[in-house]
Amino acid sequence: MSASGGTKAIIAAFLANLGIALAKFLAWALSGSASMLAEAIHSVADSGNQILLLRGGRKSKREADRSHPFGYGRERYVYAFVVSIILFSVGGMFAVYEGVAKLRDPHELDLTWWWLPLLVLVVSIALESFSLRTAVRESNLVREKGQSWVSFIRRAKAPELPVVLLEDTGALTGLTLALFGYGLTLLTGNPVFDAIGTLCIGVLLIIIALVLGIETKSLLVGEGATTADHDRIVDAIGDGPEVVKLIHMKTLYLGPDELMVAAKVALASDKTVREAADDIDEIEKRIREAVPAARVIYLEPDVYRPAIDPEPSTDVFVLKSSD
Repeated sequence: MSASGGTKAIIAAFLANLGIALAKFLAWALSGSASMLAEAIHSVADSGNQILLLRGGRKSKREADRSHPFGYGRERYVYAFVVSIILFSVGGMFAVYEGVAKLRDPHELDLTWWWLPLLVLVVSIALESFSLRTAVRESNLVREKGQSWVSFIRRAKAPELPVVLLEDTGALTGLTLALFGYGLTLLTGNPVFDAIGTLCIGVLLIIIALVLGIETKSLLVGEGATTADHDRIVDAIGDGPEVVKLIHMKTLYLGPDELMVAAKVALASDKTVREAADDIDEIEKRIREAVPAARVIYLEPDVYRPAIDPEPSTDVFVLKSSD
């Protein structure tokens, strides 16, 4: 994901959520609708989340130092994980609490301004649709051809776009639930429908927060290259005449845009140190051309010894037979 693309989607979501939050609070104050309050808190949480994502992106650009020799790229994962916690607690749990409280003790709505919450919800749906459209457009710039949206959210190494996509999708669904809950309350005069809508919004936010938490936790723990990039790296190592066998290889994302590749490669046993160094340089060049994100590469030259080296497995690749 390009930094500019992710930033554009985050800013669009922030502006939409900030304006929506203010309008929802006004509608709640005039109507007393629990679903409007839940949606207002949801929008406030989303606005704060966008600020966190922007801050994480900024902090991740710091140069590597002695304390963090591989840089600060994972700051973006940390802030994305914090976003999932905020969605779960501030958004989801509050809405569930508010919905349960209103089910136990329903309050009649103030219908003096009955039309205002409906207007706010309709305008909010339009603004959230614009934000989601921006996120989808920016995601399509980096989403692999034929890749499903579920796969994109699960496999993306840059967390910002999946977070915004899930937030906007959840916001649109939540607005629809609030519209139905409040609308049914207006039609029937029964405030229970408004409370049920609030409860549904809370459950939705909790589910989204759990999905975000699981995915960002995986990134924090450390993920390797995607299957496609893994195969490209293996092919790049074997495309030249230097390597007899790729004995084993490990990959790890140091940040959303920086992949580390560590591998032990078997070279011909009669090569000099200078020749081996030149071979390593050529292999590194091919890897970077095949996978530009592979910026940190450690290749250990060796001679393949079947009696010592591990038997062929998922980490051992026969590239070609030696002469």
